[in-house]
Amino acid sequence: MRDLSHYRNIGIFAHVDAGKTTTTERILALTGKIHKIGEVHDGESTTDFMEQEAERGITIQSAAVSAFWKDHRFNIIDTPGHVDFTVEVYRSLKVLDGGIGVFCGSGGVEPQSETNWRYANESEVSRVIYVNKLDRLGADFFRVVKQVEDVLGANPLVMVLPIGREDDFTGVVDLLTRKAWVWDGSGDPMKYEILDVPADMEADVEEWREKLIETAIEQDDDLMEAYLEGEEPSIDDIKRCIRKGTLSLDFFPTYCGSSFKNKGVQLVLDAVVDYLPNPTEVDPQPIVDKEGNETGEKAIVSPDEPTRALAFKIMDDRFGALTFLRVYSGKLEKGMTVLNSFTGKTERIGRIVEMSADDRIELDSAQAGDIVAVLGMKNTQTGHTLCDPNNECTLEPMVFPDPVISMAIAPKDKGAAEKLGIAIGKMVQEDPSFQVETDEDSGETILKGMGELHLDIKIDILKRTHGIEVTVGKPQVAYRETITAQVEDSYTHKKQSGGSGQYGKIDYIIEPGEANSGYQFESKVVGGNVPREFWPAVEKGFKGMCEEGVLAGYPLLDLKVTLVDGASPAVDSSAVAFELAARGAYRQSIAKAAPQIIEPIMKVDVFTPEDHVGDVIGDLNRRRGMIKSQDAGATGVRIKADVPLSEMFGYIGDLRTMTSGRGQFSMEFSHYNPCPKNVADEVIAEAAERKAAK
Repeated sequence: MRDLSHYRNIGIFAHVDAGKTTTTERILALTGKIHKIGEVHDGESTTDFMEQEAERGITIQSAAVSAFWKDHRFNIIDTPGHVDFTVEVYRSLKVLDGGIGVFCGSGGVEPQSETNWRYANESEVSRVIYVNKLDRLGADFFRVVKQVEDVLGANPLVMVLPIGREDDFTGVVDLLTRKAWVWDGSGDPMKYEILDVPADMEADVEEWREKLIETAIEQDDDLMEAYLEGEEPSIDDIKRCIRKGTLSLDFFPTYCGSSFKNKGVQLVLDAVVDYLPNPTEVDPQPIVDKEGNETGEKAIVSPDEPTRALAFKIMDDRFGALTFLRVYSGKLEKGMTVLNSFTGKTERIGRIVEMSADDRIELDSAQAGDIVAVLGMKNTQTGHTLCDPNNECTLEPMVFPDPVISMAIAPKDKGAAEKLGIAIGKMVQEDPSFQVETDEDSGETILKGMGELHLDIKIDILKRTHGIEVTVGKPQVAYRETITAQVEDSYTHKKQSGGSGQYGKIDYIIEPGEANSGYQFESKVVGGNVPREFWPAVEKGFKGMCEEGVLAGYPLLDLKVTLVDGASPAVDSSAVAFELAARGAYRQSIAKAAPQIIEPIMKVDVFTPEDHVGDVIGDLNRRRGMIKSQDAGATGVRIKADVPLSEMFGYIGDLRTMTSGRGQFSMEFSHYNPCPKNVADEVIAEAAERKAAK
């Protein structure tokens, strides 16, 4: 039986280019997992093993690796930083117990850092902070610490101070031990000396050490009392308090270094062991019923409990589909049968493998706390629970955001059509934020995703991995419709043609719902004019029609329907009659309720050098953007704005032109807003053209 207190399931997450993957490479080198360090910029890193990742120097899918440090087993997930792939971060956080938030020493807290930090807060994941790239021009550890406080509203607990700045960065001072870790210039992570604190840093070290101790011992009243009376706590006591505060998210131990130059990573690994939780120290996963409501039961992390595991990722590789599982309780053994509580079908566990990026080590079994991959699962999808057939249960599932952009594709030749269907089926399994549908009239395949880059990568994977050439239409925005006025109306569905007929009369109110409320239905019928058993049919009729708005055929959002009265003769009334009455009522009344087209608005975060700020803001204004804020940093200005998605296609090219290639941006979906009349007219006209063409 393995000791769970020596397990650490951790994720590494940050903004694009903060150095997550390089940091993971250094961790693997230090833990003896790899002997030659691969560089991201050479396209040789261990965890970025997709062609598209190596080529673009970005991480697209989360990679799982196991490694050991000081008798502790680390299951590490290196997650993507690009906003189009946040679903990978989200699903990784769901199965992790702790994390390392990596920030760039010169870029600081960047847009995607905020999104990932928010996800980690929602998932209540304990974190240590690592400020990387301190050897870079403009790097400033203390500025980043201040940004963590101001932008993220977090409480960083500074554990080390940097020695030297930019090119002169040579190491760090550990505040707890008052020792300086100094690396030589060889780039070998093991070539360091532990020395006394440099004389010119002694005052700073004492000042920050005092802050560290005062913050830490707030976790223990007895220690606090003794400290106020002049008694300094032992290092073990301070560490115990830091661990307690880290687990309760009161503060985040903060380190710094340069992963690329191999300086400072050992202290981060020690912090993972000392301060991040093992699987038994995290709130157990809630068990839910079929509707997703909590039952009050929990999946206790113990090998002696019934088997419960969550599938959090499917990955297709040369050996077939790999299903990544986090085992929450019990054991998984080769050859055993488990129940998929979502499908109600049993699956046999074939090969269990421990992942080291795209290498794999065969295992006979796995236990509570493990993250492993299983080969040969037939019907298991992301978010499904696998459990003991005699103890059926469902773990809290994952919720994924809706896509905001779509694109039509078609195979270039007839022979590729069948291959395309199989390839897309695999890709949808791997990525829940990627959706596909077929336009019934035109027969076109419509891909839906989180952004231009997201769909761009998918088309690239189709071409390279699956060898399918496709023609691509221009990106389409996921417009929606809503209503702005209240309508009180009545509708009667009557059909008589010999024998029993159909009759259903409803009186109802249709009105705009609250923003993001979706579809709501309420019945205020008193007496038996519309018998209670027919209310669900009325609700279903209206809900089904919301899939298609009356202006341009886009789904209708934020609608409230109240059934107030009606009539139902005993002979001809049926659920079908009332469902059809609701459908007819929708067609009759929505047009009277002042419908309008609404468009997705994106939260856009642009980074630009100072001398191009005017151009960038002017351009965002031309794109109907609403500027929210401007923050000047050491290396440039961050501009936050809300901009309609329809105006953002091809933005990266324009931004690079405006800023001589130095500008960067990220965006994520924020909310829906009414379209201006000229845009709405265009959308409606395009929809009419499409209809006519069919």
